[in-house]
Amino acid sequence: MAQVKRTVWNAVVAGLAAIILFIAYFSVRIERQSTRDEAQPADIILVLGAAEYHGRPSPVLRARLDHAVELYAAKLAPRIMTTGGAGGDAVFTEGAVGRSYLIARGVPSEAISVETEGETTVESTTMAGEIMRRMGLRSAIVVSDGYHIYRVKRMLQSYGLTVYGSPRRENATHPLRERWNYVKQAVGYLLWRAGVPV
Repeated sequence: MAQVKRTVWNAVVAGLAAIILFIAYFSVRIERQSTRDEAQPADIILVLGAAEYHGRPSPVLRARLDHAVELYAAKLAPRIMTTGGAGGDAVFTEGAVGRSYLIARGVPSEAISVETEGETTVESTTMAGEIMRRMGLRSAIVVSDGYHIYRVKRMLQSYGLTVYGSPRRENATHPLRERWNYVKQAVGYLLWRAGVPV
């Protein structure tokens, strides 16, 4: 009995060690991706949603949208897609708020596509990929916070799309907070690979 318990314990420890190593490995890859601007000509600029406050984009969402406008003005893509559902708001969605903001910044309404149903990164990415497929689009520049891009790129690439990351500009954050963001994204990525939609 003691031998069985020891064997089980050793297996549990080995499993936990493997999980920690995977998380550490992907955290490093996420960190490397987070500072890399790969923007180049593509079919569309895809802006990942973030919080909105009663019809106005949060500072994070606004920074993402402003970066998308810069890429659009540089003629790196002829279209922009905003994403994000209601997030508990009874009136507005992140995607629709993003669209309104882009129009106010001078982007023609006909150049904007919107995904308004996704409540998680997986849902928004899946729906955005489906919209792109229906439109016959094959490549995208993903705009989000740096730590977010690795996971989104891999999700879109799983649909056969060519994806370039372009992180929004952001002020320096606390190193521990940055590291925690990389770890969370690594866990999210591994769960997605395991079939858990987070």
